[in-house]
Amino acid sequence: MAEIVDAYLLDKAHKASSAVMNWSWKPLKPVFGHLRPEQVDRAISRAYAAQRRRHKRSESTIVRELSLLRAALRWHDKATLAVVEVPAAPPPRTYYLTRAEWAKFREAALATPHIHLFCVLAYTTAGRAQAILELTWDRVDFGRGLINLGVAATRFKGRAVVPMNTTARSALQEAKKGALTDNVVEWGGKSLASIKKGFAAAALRAGFPDLTPHVLRHSAAVHMAEAGVPMSEIAQYLGHSSTNVTERVYARFSPDYLRKAAAALD
Repeated sequence: MAEIVDAYLLDKAHKASSAVMNWSWKPLKPVFGHLRPEQVDRAISRAYAAQRRRHKRSESTIVRELSLLRAALRWHDKATLAVVEVPAAPPPRTYYLTRAEWAKFREAALATPHIHLFCVLAYTTAGRAQAILELTWDRVDFGRGLINLGVAATRFKGRAVVPMNTTARSALQEAKKGALTDNVVEWGGKSLASIKKGFAAAALRAGFPDLTPHVLRHSAAVHMAEAGVPMSEIAQYLGHSSTNVTERVYARFSPDYLRKAAAALD
């Protein structure tokens, strides 16, 4: 299995999702790498999924990992004897902040400047937490008004180049005055690997104990959909490779969602 998946990853190295596929293979390899294809069955797939759940991995992560394994096997042999059972995809996310709740949370985050900066960027760029923490000043283009969430020539899931709106520009200009490192979000003159603790404290102050950094990305997409922004533009903003996922999760928030269908029944 290790030889098959390694060959598959090499063949797909040109794809934008190659980095994500390589990350997905890492936890799979110790479990499946030494097996032959005919030894892969539903039982071991279910055991793997259960193991990942015990390690607090999300259902979407488990689905992505096992889907990679299945794709590699089918790429190697369309008539493969292997059986990879992939759990059902989780339902679309439903928890998001309203605009009023976002304003309340942002106000609560002001007590900790680097957390406030992180939150403003996470919302206004709809970027993933790791992309925000890895953002460096050389990828903040004040002249052109662009924020590049990518890393060098490598593209990662959900990392796009997005316009800098007035809220983001103001926060970035203020942060730039006191910057001590190359990283935009910093604390005590050091870059940050995580902001979970500070973020959770701000969320508690605002009265949102279940809030996570990813909810800001989700909320931003919902707010764009509610404003009537086309799904194709939202997909680009989120860094999605196609509009399929964007439409499945966010189309229902659009003010025009299913209106033509309803009108046809008048």
